[in-house]
Amino acid sequence: MIKCVIFDCDGTLVDSEYLCNLALEINLSQLGVQESAMSLMERYRGWKLSKIFDELEAIHNVKLNENKYRSLVAELFEQELKPIEGVSEALSKIQQAKCVASSAPLAKIEQALRVTNLSSFFGSHIFSSYIVKSWKPDPQLFLYAAQAMNFHPEECTVIEDSEVGLIAATKAGMQTYFFNPQNLECKINNVISFDRMIDLPSFFVN
Repeated sequence: MIKCVIFDCDGTLVDSEYLCNLALEINLSQLGVQESAMSLMERYRGWKLSKIFDELEAIHNVKLNENKYRSLVAELFEQELKPIEGVSEALSKIQQAKCVASSAPLAKIEQALRVTNLSSFFGSHIFSSYIVKSWKPDPQLFLYAAQAMNFHPEECTVIEDSEVGLIAATKAGMQTYFFNPQNLECKINNVISFDRMIDLPSFFVN
């Protein structure tokens, strides 16, 4: 029986993936590098930021500034960030315990939830890779979240939108759902794909 639902944040709760990659596109363009936000999003969805920076710096022989990037993301969030369509209604109908486990820094997660009016669904139950010191596809973040919420892994399910997140969740031994509005091919076994957040509560009816 599922007792706890663990949500990724970017691309799962909030429609932030394009904005994050738009900030990266802008930062790169200021260094004379042309990369589109859409292409960056397809290549690096769910990756740890330092790995993205390392790869782009090596490819283009430039030096990116993390503080400058994060400041621009925060500015874009305040101006344009929206919740995923149907997510507020879905969260209000899910009776199980809920938490967020994201690779993003805690301040970014908290800002995203605040701007989109989702904070009340999770309270203090927010877990960041930067606190746990473990990044997807390592399962430790999800295992940490389950333990902090006082549930066994098999009592938890994870809602993810990235391959690295899906891998981490399956490694953690948790039932895994792939929020997949673009109907992408999923190459990971034992993952349930769905394309509308409003349908999510029906999966957890006891």
